[in-house]
Amino acid sequence: MSQTKLVTDFTQGSIPKKMIRFAVPFMISNALQVLYALVDMIVVGQVVGSYGLSAVSVASQVFMFMTMICLGFSTGGQVYISQLIGIGENRKLNRTIGTLFTITILFGIVMSVLGLLFGEPLLRLLNTPTESFSLAYDYLIVCSIGILFTYGYNMISAVLRGMGDSRHPFLFIAIASVINMVLDILFVAGFGWKTMGAALATILGQGASFLFALWFLHRRKEAFGFDFKLSSFRIDGQIAKKLASLGIPFAMQSAAINISMMYVNALVNSVGVHASAVFGVGLKVDDIANKISLGVSFAVSSMVGQNKAAGKYDRVKRIVWTSWKISVVWYALFAVVLFCFPEPVFRIFTSDPPVLELAPTFVYAIVWSFPAMAIMKGTGGLIQGLGNARLTLVFAMLDAVVLRIGLSYLLGIAWNMGLFGFILGYGLAAYGTAIPGAIYFFSGRWKTYRTVVASDPGEEA
Repeated sequence: MSQTKLVTDFTQGSIPKKMIRFAVPFMISNALQVLYALVDMIVVGQVVGSYGLSAVSVASQVFMFMTMICLGFSTGGQVYISQLIGIGENRKLNRTIGTLFTITILFGIVMSVLGLLFGEPLLRLLNTPTESFSLAYDYLIVCSIGILFTYGYNMISAVLRGMGDSRHPFLFIAIASVINMVLDILFVAGFGWKTMGAALATILGQGASFLFALWFLHRRKEAFGFDFKLSSFRIDGQIAKKLASLGIPFAMQSAAINISMMYVNALVNSVGVHASAVFGVGLKVDDIANKISLGVSFAVSSMVGQNKAAGKYDRVKRIVWTSWKISVVWYALFAVVLFCFPEPVFRIFTSDPPVLELAPTFVYAIVWSFPAMAIMKGTGGLIQGLGNARLTLVFAMLDAVVLRIGLSYLLGIAWNMGLFGFILGYGLAAYGTAIPGAIYFFSGRWKTYRTVVASDPGEEA
């Protein structure tokens, strides 16, 4: 098939080399995303204190929930594009990108309005501590106004991932990271705008990244596969159905997991503002391991999408095994660091003694999730690359509703383990996805799954 410089063929060549070459830029860009999220917490923690940490922790959970539709349709677009490339149907890219772009932006506008209308009731529902409520509300309002930038950036990144391009999303997120870090210090420490300043720094960084990405891709529209003509933004009914069949289950998966996370956050908030602060800091620390290794999962998804569509099953198996080797090493190293230095790691964010005293509690509970997270980088990427959104949704419901909510309540309240039980239940829930996913992989049933492009008229996978 005729390839462009933005498209990478994963159906041939060395799997480890191609996976590392594709994953490393995403791992670095995800590290930058984590870094600017950490800068938010560090600056807020050092300048505003524990109340600010609690506020950012709660409000960011709500904001993540608001991005569920974006993440769902973006993931669906990535899967569909990678499968189109796998069978050599690059001619459909223009209509697919245009349809995905318009759907994503429309949903972004809707979510912005909903965030402004229902942000305050949601924060009350989450038992947001009184001391940090107004700070959390300020953060959420600013993020709601700028959510369109978040939707746009995630959509463009997903399209490029589907094409096998990891270098340019890295460039875009690097821009966001630098702007965010500079503005964080200026707005929070310099102007004293507290959590509102942290949120504004994040949104302006993402906005600059999104606008630069649009400008850059418009200049390289032939390589990108989208002509940017006004007529091309029209929603194609057939493609929209394909994207919805993938995007809606993926969005529901994201929603289920985020609702369960907010439930656990509400349980933690009921313990007090210091517990809320340590949970917020702990989740950001945990994000370092999870989001950086997400680059491996992105690689698996795109590589599996192409190879499954091309009928190369042996390569699919080797892709998953390669991802497991990389992920196990990464999580083992991260666990050692956390076990040895829990308080010094948390001290980066705050010097508040009550929060630092709780740091080992978070670490000793969350590390139990690491083996499951390592497994999920391979199996999650496999299922996503296949486009098996319904199975992903089933696993997510098991993870979120049955285990995360159930275990957190059982361990924390019924068994009276308190904060440690809430966090342990939160972490152990990952096995609800990891174990069934591994069984699905070893059973070989994924070989018979019919890809989305296989059902297109006149096409065969």
